[in-house]
Amino acid sequence: MNDDELWGAIDAQRLRTAGWLETLRPDDWTHRSLCDGWTVRDVAGHLTLQQMGLGDVLRLALKHPGVHSLNWMIMTSAREKAALPTEQLIGEIRAMVGSRRHNLGVTGYETLLDIVVHGQDMAVPLGRSLPVPPEVAVTAATRAWGYQASRSGRRKSKVFQPLPYAGLRLVATDLDWSVGDGPELRGPVLSLLLLLTGRRVVLPQLEGPGAQSLQQTLQRA
Repeated sequence: MNDDELWGAIDAQRLRTAGWLETLRPDDWTHRSLCDGWTVRDVAGHLTLQQMGLGDVLRLALKHPGVHSLNWMIMTSAREKAALPTEQLIGEIRAMVGSRRHNLGVTGYETLLDIVVHGQDMAVPLGRSLPVPPEVAVTAATRAWGYQASRSGRRKSKVFQPLPYAGLRLVATDLDWSVGDGPELRGPVLSLLLLLTGRRVVLPQLEGPGAQSLQQTLQRA
């Protein structure tokens, strides 16, 4: 994807997510998400925080002195935003459409990963569909796979709890995309993306000798 296509995909997914959130019942908002310890509402709060600049980061650090865990700060800031009224959360996600601002230290590709994966973090536990075009999921999955190739990428991937997929070949069953070498692990590209970002819930959707090998590795862990 070029920059225009990337930000167009981000905008479209933000609009899908905002529209989807508008369909939720009050009790859906308090349902657990795929993010450990986070509710659907917490995840929605996090999705309003995709444009934090240096000043925002410094204010957050000053508000919580002595805290050095990135994941803790992400969780705390998400829960603070989650306290806002539902309509405001949805409105803030929709208001970012058309902007190309992104969080300090990342790129638009991380913004795409964030909106796609966290959308599924909310939708999957509710048993509801939040569509992601396969070509968008491919772009996000390619980015997630590439994190292991550099030190900066590995730092970024620390926000996930990655599964031991090294030594496997991931093959999408819904379009032409594959990465890696080794026993084949096959499934829809969106499921492969969730695997790459540490979501074990997708394991039953995967097949092939690589899926069996991954299951055995997890059982021994």
